[in-house]
Amino acid sequence: MLRGGDVVLVALSGGADSVALLDVLRTLAPELDVRLHAAHVDHGLRPESGEDAAFVAGLCARWDIPFQMERVEVERAPGAAWEGLEAAARRSRHAALGQVAAAVGANRIATGHTADDQAETVLMRLLEGAGPRGLGGIAPVRGVYVRPLLDVSRAAIEAHLRAREIGWVEDASNRDPRFVRNRMRAEVLPFLAARLDPAIAARLAGGAAMARALIAALEREAHALLARLGARDDDGLVLPARALGALSEELGAEVLRAAAETLGAGGARRAPVERALRRVLDPAHPRTARLGPLLCERSGRWVRVGPPAGPDLETREWAVPGALSLPEIDARLDARCVDRMDGWRPAGGARHAAFDADRLPGRLTVRARRAGDRFLPWGAPGERRLKTFFIDAGVPRWRRARVPLVEAGGDIIWVAGLRRGRAAPVTDATRRILEVTLVSPLAVSAPRE
Repeated sequence: MLRGGDVVLVALSGGADSVALLDVLRTLAPELDVRLHAAHVDHGLRPESGEDAAFVAGLCARWDIPFQMERVEVERAPGAAWEGLEAAARRSRHAALGQVAAAVGANRIATGHTADDQAETVLMRLLEGAGPRGLGGIAPVRGVYVRPLLDVSRAAIEAHLRAREIGWVEDASNRDPRFVRNRMRAEVLPFLAARLDPAIAARLAGGAAMARALIAALEREAHALLARLGARDDDGLVLPARALGALSEELGAEVLRAAAETLGAGGARRAPVERALRRVLDPAHPRTARLGPLLCERSGRWVRVGPPAGPDLETREWAVPGALSLPEIDARLDARCVDRMDGWRPAGGARHAAFDADRLPGRLTVRARRAGDRFLPWGAPGERRLKTFFIDAGVPRWRRARVPLVEAGGDIIWVAGLRRGRAAPVTDATRRILEVTLVSPLAVSAPRE
């Protein structure tokens, strides 16, 4: 949880839990080889909040601990759903603590959560119908946050402070029955302890530890499946839809979470991930879903988790022979004109195409697909819809607007990187050949199973 050399920012509210946390850490700091800072976040929601701030500032001054005071405004983010005052205050507090941690160089933020907090959380989530991840409750370590007192009861903490004659402040909002957690603390858990089991809080906390162990196993399995099934490229991570759909919903959702985490966007919540899984695997109407900053979308046999696609290819005139840069897809098109020689053979591969130069204009058009596009592929019996061609070629939906189409006189003569059209074929009568090449790390074909 803590290692030698860590710089720890203690979130100090002034309540018994956070005061005891600071006292324990300052006592152990030399042995642990850690440096401490403390921060108090004033949400400005209570008239007595200034008194709390003065108390913790004085405490840190007496204990010679660097201290920083932060004032925040708890408000509704524009366009965001209102999840309640507690959730909004928590977001503001975490943002402020993150800023202080960055300013003082702290790599850990310690909070005073206790075993009672854990029991309250588990019980609330159980009543909300949470799955294993929710029933895991508060994690001892999550990112930079650590909770050293998570296995300690509130009663033991208060006894510790009284024995050391250390005071603390009482937050009247902790008794406000408008908040579900307060009702759990004041009514539900005492009732269960009196009527069912005096050790109910400890049992709930123990259940949370077991749930976290199951979650850890689920995460390991999900990462193993992602490594086996997923293919990473410029689009993000691509998975076979059939294999993903064959998993249980819990495991399938965890695979999507693992993909998001691998791409640097971890922490996706259970409900959005499960909703995303159902949307992309809907056999009738697969839909795109959001996973934080990432998209989860399906095209044919494939499901992609990745950032939103870049800009569509712009329409450009291409003077041939010559080169044309396509910065949207980090590519370029090269064209050179050569005399037809005996024994000439076209370059192999779909990234190359050759045309009778005298049957093409000197300026071609390069553009992205448009609705209703049709194409006459080389070797095909007739004209085809470009959309159908892309589907048959295995090009996922998220790549199609970034495939260069080379056009001459209003006709598509080359779907770059895939297939040339029938226009201007090289024959025995050809005198000059226009050789064109797509030079790009961009793969326009589908991922392979």
